[in-house]
Amino acid sequence: MKFAFIIDPIQKLDPCHDTSVALMEAAQELGHEVWVTQANLLSVVNGKAWAILERVKLTPIQLIDGRWVAAESWYSLGSSLQDSTQAKSFGNLRPLEEMDVVFMRTDPPVTTAYLYATYILDYIDPARTLVVNSPSGLRAANEKMYALQFTEAIPTTIVTQDKQVIRQFVEQQGAAVLKPLGGKAGEGILFLQPGDRNLNSMIEISTFQGQLPIMIQTYLPEAKAGDKRIILLDGEPIGAVNRVPTGNEFRGNMAVGGRVESVDITPREREICAQLAPVLRRDGLIFVGIDVIGGYLTEVNVTSPTGIREIDRLNQSRVGHQVVQWLEKAKASKLSFSSSA
Repeated sequence: MKFAFIIDPIQKLDPCHDTSVALMEAAQELGHEVWVTQANLLSVVNGKAWAILERVKLTPIQLIDGRWVAAESWYSLGSSLQDSTQAKSFGNLRPLEEMDVVFMRTDPPVTTAYLYATYILDYIDPARTLVVNSPSGLRAANEKMYALQFTEAIPTTIVTQDKQVIRQFVEQQGAAVLKPLGGKAGEGILFLQPGDRNLNSMIEISTFQGQLPIMIQTYLPEAKAGDKRIILLDGEPIGAVNRVPTGNEFRGNMAVGGRVESVDITPREREICAQLAPVLRRDGLIFVGIDVIGGYLTEVNVTSPTGIREIDRLNQSRVGHQVVQWLEKAKASKLSFSSSA
């Protein structure tokens, strides 16, 4: 099989942390070809999605003394796909339908360029090529807003740009967390308290003077014990890692220095996954990372969920291999992940 990964420039990836690299390694180790491209290298020609693709070969990282270690030159780029096929090409472009699986793994935020890339991916025939995650699903699933439909799973939450509504909510809850709807890796998340003299300013800055809605959730004290990332594959949990705030930081995100630790998936969290599963499958969201604090769902990450490297290091597991093996079976069964799936 041929796997294509739409990623940020490969030289900017961290092989010891990035899930995209873990998935590419797994595909290679299981005998598949791995190709890479970027969102700005996609096109539509003759009603089909095309891309500039390069073959990549990886030197797998090694677990040494409890930490991942990568070779200095951990990847090499080979020929473009046009050099290995007889199919008609347009310059350096190749049809993405020559791939068996296409992973959309460009990091958030979801910009206009990202949105347009998903429109281009709509022009891949899902009967020929599996697109993970579904382009329409990516557009439908804002990583903050998507969780709101699971009312029994989420903490008390509002979404608004109205300063008075936000102030009233914070006063009622006693403490709250403010989240920009388009943020990533903990960026822009603020802890709010009624007596904070900067409260109005923080709301004004975050809403761009009342022009953009933001999410406000009641503060969960259990966050001190960790923010759990659970990886779901076709709606089923396949691994988890706990991200614990360090120092004076209230956020547990790894990008802001959160410490990671091994953790089990609780019965309550399995209930949450079961609530999500049919909706995720409906929307073609195959590879997803959810965030859970104190038994409450706080986010549903679909664009480029991470955590595999940490899960594998702490549990001696091979989550990437599970994902690739699932895709092998899906492809063999000719499963279709169309926008209406």
